[in-house]
Amino acid sequence: MSDPTVVSLLPSATEILYALDCEPAAVSHECDHPPDATEKPAANRLLIDPDVSSEEINDQLASASDVYEIKTDVLREVDPDIVVTQGVCDVCAVDEVLVEDAVRDLGLDCEIVTTDPHHLADVFGDIERIGAAVGRDERAAELVGNLRERVRAVEERVPDGERPRTLVCDWMRPPMIAGHWVPELVEKAGGEYGLTEPGAYSEYEDWDDVVAFDPEVFVAAPCGFGMDQTLDNLDELRERAGWRDLSAVESGRVFAVDGHHYVNRPGPRLVDTLERLAWCLHPAAFPDPSEEDVRRVENRTIGERTVEP
Repeated sequence: MSDPTVVSLLPSATEILYALDCEPAAVSHECDHPPDATEKPAANRLLIDPDVSSEEINDQLASASDVYEIKTDVLREVDPDIVVTQGVCDVCAVDEVLVEDAVRDLGLDCEIVTTDPHHLADVFGDIERIGAAVGRDERAAELVGNLRERVRAVEERVPDGERPRTLVCDWMRPPMIAGHWVPELVEKAGGEYGLTEPGAYSEYEDWDDVVAFDPEVFVAAPCGFGMDQTLDNLDELRERAGWRDLSAVESGRVFAVDGHHYVNRPGPRLVDTLERLAWCLHPAAFPDPSEEDVRRVENRTIGERTVEP
């Protein structure tokens, strides 16, 4: 039996497919890992400019009728057996409704596999579902087993005692607190995540509530932002009233994380995210990550206080 022809319309599914040794025939415009994925034809296009501040992106989203467009010529030429899409967020990636409309309009005879994860277990379940769809059941089970073992290794390595209050910021302005699988990752990494429940949607948060929570560790990981774009936009947080008085700022425990490749990409590298968060919370217990992925950012004079991590 030959392998099915697969189109992946979100980066996490593309990473899952490659990890299962099932190379997609076409991908989304932002599928960039592994590097081979960038050589595949893009089956969609983005209709807004992503390389601006979070506030400017908000303005574009408010005025845009659509965020994505399916390249029907690519989809027709590939003629897939399976299209993988998602139902978590219609801003973060192409959603199932857009895919269903395109498949119907083109008259394609294909299966649509929709991922909709909100917990870490859901992500592992998606790996197994995609594995079953493409005939890689055993490989999927092996991959999930390895990922679960890495999760257990982190949990066992977290030191007893301190569980710092932790906030992961999913968007800068207005501030959005990361939900879905992130509260669970923080708890497994040895932190207390007090503003959002595990599995809940990421939600905009009143800044006064952030100040009242007073995080001891603050992680900036905006959805869709790589490290450089995150660092370029940190002033959207620093300019807020009460920022300098946050415990995380006073103690130099503010981190920028590549939210594009980690944190917000629910595939195999979500366990890499867990390992990086564990270092942010308990740096003495975990190996230093690459500065391309995680960077401590508040090592500057703040008011009259000089913070040196």
